[in-house]
Amino acid sequence: MQNLKITAVGNSAGVILPKEVLARLKVDKGDTLFLIETPDGYRITPHDPVFEAQMTAARQMMKERRAVLRELAK
Repeated sequence: MQNLKITAVGNSAGVILPKEVLARLKVDKGDTLFLIETPDGYRITPHDPVFEAQMTAARQMMKERRAVLRELAK
């Protein structure tokens, strides 16, 4: 468990993530993180949940329409 301190950032507030946390998330300064509300609290992730849902739908469509996509590729 990591303790994070809330600090002032201009007129807003922010937290500073330790290097170890950044390494585990595989992110660096300037990258975007997503804060997702879950039934158990909040989750911080570098993966965009909206994009992931779109990719899941696209993969399903490509699987179902494989023959059509092959014909279009010719």
